[in-house]
Amino acid sequence: MMITVDEALERILSYVDVLEPEEKPLLEALGQVLAEDVTSDFSIPPLDNTAMDGYAVRAEDTAGASQDSPVQLHVTGEVAAGYIFEGEVAAGTAVRIMTGAPVPAGADAIVPFEETDEPFGQAPERAHQVDATVQVFKEAQPGANIRRAGEDVRKGQLVMRKGRVLRASEIGVLSSLGRASAKVIRRPVVAILSTGDELVEAGQPKPPAKIYDANAYGVGALVRRYGGVPRLLGIAKDTVDALTAKIHEGLDADMLVTSAGVSRGDYDMVKEVLAREGEIDFWTVAMKPGKPLAFGCFRKEGRQVPHIGLPGNPVSSMVTFELFGRAALMKMMGKTDWQRPVIKAVAEERIVNRDDPRRFYARCVVTERDGRYYVSLTGPQGSGMLTSMVYANALTVIPAEVDEVQPGEEIDVIMLDWSHGEEWGTASPQEAGP
Repeated sequence: MMITVDEALERILSYVDVLEPEEKPLLEALGQVLAEDVTSDFSIPPLDNTAMDGYAVRAEDTAGASQDSPVQLHVTGEVAAGYIFEGEVAAGTAVRIMTGAPVPAGADAIVPFEETDEPFGQAPERAHQVDATVQVFKEAQPGANIRRAGEDVRKGQLVMRKGRVLRASEIGVLSSLGRASAKVIRRPVVAILSTGDELVEAGQPKPPAKIYDANAYGVGALVRRYGGVPRLLGIAKDTVDALTAKIHEGLDADMLVTSAGVSRGDYDMVKEVLAREGEIDFWTVAMKPGKPLAFGCFRKEGRQVPHIGLPGNPVSSMVTFELFGRAALMKMMGKTDWQRPVIKAVAEERIVNRDDPRRFYARCVVTERDGRYYVSLTGPQGSGMLTSMVYANALTVIPAEVDEVQPGEEIDVIMLDWSHGEEWGTASPQEAGP
C-alpha cells in the first residue's frame, strides 16, 4: 500500500529516539546538542576592567577639560591586561592602562589615549618617569569606557540550557567558562550499503556493462553534512546470502541505510531480507522521485536498528534521504528545530506533474530579485540524472493533485542551500558546463 510523504516521515520518526550523551572536547562538539544545563562558577568579567587603552582617572579630576584648557594629571604607574595595579588612583593622579586590565582602586573612568596628549609626541614610557604627567583634553564621565564585573555572565547564572545546539559562539562561551569539553548528545553512526551486481567501487576498473557506485558516497556525504558518522559497508551482490551477510555487518550502527533492491525487479532482494531478518513497516511512498522507499527495522542483541531502504536511482536516493534520513538523524542527535525552510517562489517556466498521483520534488534553482523569489528547474528531471542535484539549491513541492504549474504561478519550494553559489555550486547547467 502506498502511503503519503507525511505519513512516511511520521512512521520513521516514531522508530528513532534521542541517543545517549557523551563528553567531547569542545571543538569536536561543534554542531552537537548540549545534554546538560551549564552554569558559571564565576563572573565574566571577574573585575571591572577597561574597554580602551588610555588612563584610569577620577572623573571629577577631569572636570572642565578641553582642547583649549587641558587638565594635567600626575601619572603614577601603568597596568596591562592580566595584572592588578597595587596602588590607588588618588586625587590629581592617573594610571596608564591597557584594554582588558582591571580598573585600579579609586578610578571611576577611563580617558582614551586619543583624548590626551600621548598621541602628539610624548613618549609612552612616561609612566616609568619620575613626575611624569599627562594632559587630558576632554572631560570624562563616571563609568566611561569601563566594563563592569559580571556584565556578561554572573556567578551562578544559567548560561545555556540543555538542548542547545553548539555553534561557534556557544563553543567560545563554554571555553570562557573554563570548560575544555562539553556533555553532548552523541553523533549517530550510519551504516551505508549499496546493492547490485552492476555496481563497481570508485577507483576500480569498470567493465562496459557496470557503473560506479554513486549512492554510497552521495548519501554518506549527506550523513556527514548533517552531523552523523557514515560507515560505508561496500557493495552487496544480488544474492540473499551476500546481502544478509553485509546487513549483519552494519547492525552495530545506530541506523542502516541501503540503496536499491526495494522495487519490483527479480533481483531486488532488500525487502525479502528485511522481511526475513527484521520487519517491514512500509515500502512505497506517494512521491517522485523516490516511490520505492522501504522502511523497517532489524533487531540485534535486544537493540532495534532502524533501516531505510533507499531507491537505486541516484537522484531518488539523495532526495529521499534529504526528506527522511536527515529528519531521523536530527531526532537522534536531539535536534528539534530541524525542518527545512519552505518558501514561496514564482515559477519561471511550466512544470508538468502528470503521472500517477504523487507529490513532485523537482530539482530547481531559486533566485531572489527585487525582493521576490523565483524558481526554475535544473533541466530534465530523470531520476538517474545525478548532475541535476549539483545545479539545484531547492526542491519544488508540487501536490499530487496539481497536473501542472504555469509560469507566473507561486509554488512552495524546500530550500536545500541558501548560498548564492560560492559554497554549494548552485550554477545553472549552462553556467556550470558539462
